[in-house]
Amino acid sequence: MDDKSNKLLLVPVLTVLFVTIGYQYICPAGSTSCRFGNGESFPFSKYAADVKRESPDPDEDAPFKFPSKFNFTREDLYRHVDFDIKGNDVIVFLHIQKTGGTTFGRHLVRNIHLERPCDCRSGQKKCTCHRPGKAESWLFSRFSTGWSCGLHADWTELTNCVPAVMNKKQKKDAPLNRRNFYYITLLRDPVSRYLSEWKHVQRGATWKTALHMCDGRPPTPDELPACYSSEDWTGVSLEEFMACPSNLANNRQTRMLADLSLVGCYNLSSMSEERRAELLLISAKRNLLHMAFFGLTEFQRKTQFLFERTFGLHFITAFTQINGTRAAGVTVGASTRRRIEELNALDMQLYEYARELFSRRVQYCHHQERQEERERKRQQRRRMKEQKASQIQQQEDDEQKDAELTGVTEDYSSQVVRW
Repeated sequence: MDDKSNKLLLVPVLTVLFVTIGYQYICPAGSTSCRFGNGESFPFSKYAADVKRESPDPDEDAPFKFPSKFNFTREDLYRHVDFDIKGNDVIVFLHIQKTGGTTFGRHLVRNIHLERPCDCRSGQKKCTCHRPGKAESWLFSRFSTGWSCGLHADWTELTNCVPAVMNKKQKKDAPLNRRNFYYITLLRDPVSRYLSEWKHVQRGATWKTALHMCDGRPPTPDELPACYSSEDWTGVSLEEFMACPSNLANNRQTRMLADLSLVGCYNLSSMSEERRAELLLISAKRNLLHMAFFGLTEFQRKTQFLFERTFGLHFITAFTQINGTRAAGVTVGASTRRRIEELNALDMQLYEYARELFSRRVQYCHHQERQEERERKRQQRRRMKEQKASQIQQQEDDEQKDAELTGVTEDYSSQVVRW
């Protein structure tokens, strides 16, 4: 009897021991990968791994799941343009240096599925992007109309120049058309953009032919002193680049998106530095908010998605994320990075604003897509239900007709018998 009891007791003991050894093998001590009772899955499960890979980006969740620092409204997030490429609508690309604008600009002329694709010929820098049936461009950009308003023209220059240039390109005997101008741009992380511009200037870039027109005139040499006395700034060190107070690389994105007329253009004596910075940032945020579209260099696929949702135009091939830039290869110390952030304090604030606005617009678009899909399925179910009801009704009508026909036949047969 005692031997039998011992054997019965030995079975559960061995079972517990086996489970314990197995658990320690799969989930070693100190591991946080295996937890029970909290809804977490096991990473060693192939299904859990698939779920992890396919988990949605937080930016793609439905909107309004976290409080907005900037209190964006639905009107701020909703962006859809009934872009009439056959009519008088024009997309105007504001190309800020070292934001990936060259790549995006090529996408606009070479990678959009159009009824009448842009004519891009080998060896030519510009493409001809005419509307269907018209010898008129629907796109104002470096690769379509060239630098018609000056090299890397900013918001102040473009808004004052583009309408006149477009009217000038129109045939003389044609009536002036009222056009809708839809401004677009790209932004980039300020530190990465700044380092990329430094490396570009170090290799010999100058942008000396830029006009910087504001209130009808370019800045004087006293208003915008040069940072170097030679032909270019080739070989400039990062310390020298940061040391020039009139370096336009500082806060470039904010300045190029703001209405410079509000701050006296390039005349720094027109108001205090603090007031000037305040007005520039407010203006840049406002103009960015009301642009038809802007993208972020760090999020290429989402930039593509948002552009397509905004304009109803679709790219032929998907955008690719290129992280191996020259700026990515530059290593700077913590103190140097802080100095770059100080020099670009306005751009840092603008980018924080832009990143949240961009993320929320992407969220909102995905939210709309899900609603549209649900509505499409609901309509499909309704049509199927109506179709089924119609079939049932048709079947009942056919049966009623058969019954009536059978009744008439039987009545006729009875009359024949009687006769």
